[in-house]
Amino acid sequence: MNTILSFFNHSKNKARPIAGILFITVLFGAGILVGAAMSDRTNKMDGKLDSALLSEVQGALNDKFVFWKASSTLPTDKELEYGMITGYVDSYKDPYTVFFPPQEAKSFAENVQGSFGGVGMNVGMKDGSIVVIAPLKDSPAMKAGILAGDIITAVDGKSMIGVNSDAAVNLIRGKIGTEVTITVIHPKGTAPVNITITRQVIKIPTIDTEKKDGVFIIHLYNFSAESPELFRDALNEFIVSGYKRMIIDLRGNPGGYLDASVAMASYFLQEGKVVVSEKQGKNEAVVNHRSQGLAGVPAGTKVVVLVDGGSASASEILAGALKDQGVATIVGEKTFGKGSVQELVNFADGSSLKVTIAKWFTPNGVNISEAGIKPDVESLVGTSTPKLDKDGKPIDTQLLKAIQTVKALK
Repeated sequence: MNTILSFFNHSKNKARPIAGILFITVLFGAGILVGAAMSDRTNKMDGKLDSALLSEVQGALNDKFVFWKASSTLPTDKELEYGMITGYVDSYKDPYTVFFPPQEAKSFAENVQGSFGGVGMNVGMKDGSIVVIAPLKDSPAMKAGILAGDIITAVDGKSMIGVNSDAAVNLIRGKIGTEVTITVIHPKGTAPVNITITRQVIKIPTIDTEKKDGVFIIHLYNFSAESPELFRDALNEFIVSGYKRMIIDLRGNPGGYLDASVAMASYFLQEGKVVVSEKQGKNEAVVNHRSQGLAGVPAGTKVVVLVDGGSASASEILAGALKDQGVATIVGEKTFGKGSVQELVNFADGSSLKVTIAKWFTPNGVNISEAGIKPDVESLVGTSTPKLDKDGKPIDTQLLKAIQTVKALK
């Protein structure tokens, strides 16, 4: 007999955000670090600091530098310090490890907690470029024509070459009702395109369900704190419907909380099955996050997970777990590849450091950051001019492929 699902109570587990929603991060500068705290490393080479060289550079600046703009002023000692720290952090070449001076740190914390004026898209760094992971459903960015995989080359005419995603996001965000022009190169394009968008309050959707051609479809847009409960409700709806085939649509889902992805996987995996392996710290200590074995999904349910290049982080954890544990067939495109964890370290002066502390592997040992999740059945969006149905609406060819695949499962 089918059982209606009970809510997974994960309040005893500390919620851990594994994918920052990058449209709420902030700007910081650049420089090189040295100081009293690092004095024991003076004159060491092999990638270490060389304070003698820094002293020479400082001397050259003091002796030779002149402003070419009359309004310019010399940086303060504190600005020099923050610039050096930022440059030191940047030298690790990890786009997710970022130093925030106090004002930027305060802004980051405030923005994480509430609504903001933006365009509604998630961005990240890939191959040295700022790339749109995905626009949010029904967001100003989506309506204006921003696509997953777009490379951002400029914001309001300011080049983004050599700029990190946090700096770009700070320029994109702004006062509600104002406009921002984002220059992008579409995934299958070659020429830059200017897209002007009016900033709005961004509210993040979570979940939708639909029934199509005998298949129950769950569209999941993020892994927020409330996502497991909403997902449970969707599964209860599936159980009541009597359907035997399900699609979990994770396209454009940038991720969210680890606990949420583990909770959702727990509805499909037996208790104790590995959902994701975490390798922590310098010694890569392994922590396996395992299924709680939550009852409810009827035995014999056929499952397809639909993904694309906008599926990242917690989406990749859920898709990878269901794939590797033999529960689901993956349809669509290779996922984004964001399998690392960041921790925010706060300092006494109000500054903070967002630092990568761990990386994620699927149950079969796939490094999510390096490989992403590859589909079992590939389905690409082949054209920017989609075919239309008889009502003039675009045909979702990837969803149709997922429906075809799940109906063919034995």
